[in-house]
Amino acid sequence: MKIIEVVAEASHEATIQGLAEQQEVEIWWGPENPDGRKTARLLVPDDRRQSIIDALQSLLGGSEDARILIIPVEAALPRPKPEEKPPTARLSREELYAQLGRGSRVDGNFLTLVFLSTIVAAIGLLEDNVAVVIGAMVIAPLLGPNLALALGTALGDIDLIRDAMKANIAGIGLAFALSFAIGLLWPASVTSEEILSRTWAGIDSIVLALASGAAGVLSLTSGLPAVLVGVMVAVALLPPTAASGILLGAGATALALDAALLLAVNIVCVNLSAKLVFLWRGVRPRTWLEKRKARQSMWLYLLFWGISLGVLLYVLITRGHRLIAP
Repeated sequence: MKIIEVVAEASHEATIQGLAEQQEVEIWWGPENPDGRKTARLLVPDDRRQSIIDALQSLLGGSEDARILIIPVEAALPRPKPEEKPPTARLSREELYAQLGRGSRVDGNFLTLVFLSTIVAAIGLLEDNVAVVIGAMVIAPLLGPNLALALGTALGDIDLIRDAMKANIAGIGLAFALSFAIGLLWPASVTSEEILSRTWAGIDSIVLALASGAAGVLSLTSGLPAVLVGVMVAVALLPPTAASGILLGAGATALALDAALLLAVNIVCVNLSAKLVFLWRGVRPRTWLEKRKARQSMWLYLLFWGISLGVLLYVLITRGHRLIAP
């Protein structure tokens, strides 16, 4: 349950009131502002939030002064009556966009997080300290851009797709370059168990990445971000990136390629499963034209990642990797 606050010209009062009555949600009106606008607050259950937001956007789309705000509700008194079958919690596309859009911007904060988490991951890998490696996984600055890329294709949003790809390239490039420099400086420490464990990929790695990516998107769309911590640890992108750079810097080219293969498996599987969950959860644009564009990008996206997964399977087999964990 959340509050949708609408600030619009007073002439829209009757229309918004009618929408609230049609959707059977509670509404409160504030006094008219000096600028001629009025504020309405609607208490909206989870299962009707997206439909109400879509209706408000259609009603107020031509008004430049209108604003729609989504406000969380921590508690409500008196308590709502328990329902026989409570609706499944689900974030609106606008809330998903706001969450994932922030993680796909290449700015100082993002690059700093990548830099610091790479340092943490490299120290953990070189010192063979699993606790430190897990700390780098939890920071997980590279997971957000991949989930944002899947959301961008689900919505057919070219700007979000472009920003997510830039963030992916910048983040992985910075992490790899920094870890490569570390490998040049400490070439004698590349035989640790934590590094060598990132040089193996198999069917179980693919299944793990697919399941973890799906769980991550499901937790986001259900409004349960705490679950993401487990996903960050299960399908980490930064440690194999760091391991590949360190190994290449130390001259262990074959092992570096194996670590890069694990990274590729994780990226492909996270993107593929994330897209499938967005599709299953019905995350799509609002207008008919946007839906048609998104449908085209969806099939291209699924085809690209599906072919990529097939190529990776072929590479795993031809490189002689065991297809189950040793």
